[in-house]
Amino acid sequence: MKYNVVHRGDEISIGLMNTFHTLIQKQGLMLDEDAPDIVLSIGGDGTLLHAFHRYKDFLETTAFVGIHTGRLGFFADWKPDEVELLAQLMGESAQQNDLRVVKYPLVEIQITTPQGIETELALNEFTLKGVDATLVAQLHINDELLETFRGDGICISTPSGSTAYNKSLGGAIVHPSLDAIQIAEIASINNRVFRTLGSPILLPKHHHCDIYPRAQQNIMLSLDHLYMQRNDIISIRSLVAAGKKVKFARFRPFPFWSRVREAFIGYDMG
Repeated sequence: MKYNVVHRGDEISIGLMNTFHTLIQKQGLMLDEDAPDIVLSIGGDGTLLHAFHRYKDFLETTAFVGIHTGRLGFFADWKPDEVELLAQLMGESAQQNDLRVVKYPLVEIQITTPQGIETELALNEFTLKGVDATLVAQLHINDELLETFRGDGICISTPSGSTAYNKSLGGAIVHPSLDAIQIAEIASINNRVFRTLGSPILLPKHHHCDIYPRAQQNIMLSLDHLYMQRNDIISIRSLVAAGKKVKFARFRPFPFWSRVREAFIGYDMG
């Protein structure tokens, strides 16, 4: 079994990486930066997002696992003092040729410009916002006009990303076993002149949302942690990525709702 490590770059993460290299190579795993079977992310959820985008072309063969070096991460669920246990369990998994994974859906973004169509993937969310003015855009669901949006922006999240920016916008937390995407408004304008639905929307797989911004608007797009400013967008289609999911290696049980409780409510249940 081949592995690689992506780390945050701070002293703690680098130290953990060096310790892990020593432990895991004793277990017989080989370092391979180009095509690893497992990518260990050491840092936080942001570090894991970097790892995902680095290896997004290898989703069929690569699984991810994370050690958090700060507060509890939603993706990075192993603690620094558990690095020896993690290395041991990875070694056992490799010897038994039994890598257990969970698969989470992704959002696919198709950006149409005069030059053609660009296709991107996001693990957490995709957002678009007006740069120097209110965002004005038509939203179509399955090729039918839903509304004309006016406001700060729009967030489209995956189920695993529903606990991130989407949650702060009042969106629902969605279990990642559901193949769906969620559309949430960012500070929409609602008065007697302008009107939007005002509620987050869940779309199942095989449904799509098309966003048609006003022509030549300066728009800031984000794909997880990646940002780009554009003024050439004709339309943006969002949908559940077909045939592509992210895989997370599971070396012990950690139910989704336990993650939610520990991330947002805390450990003390008394």
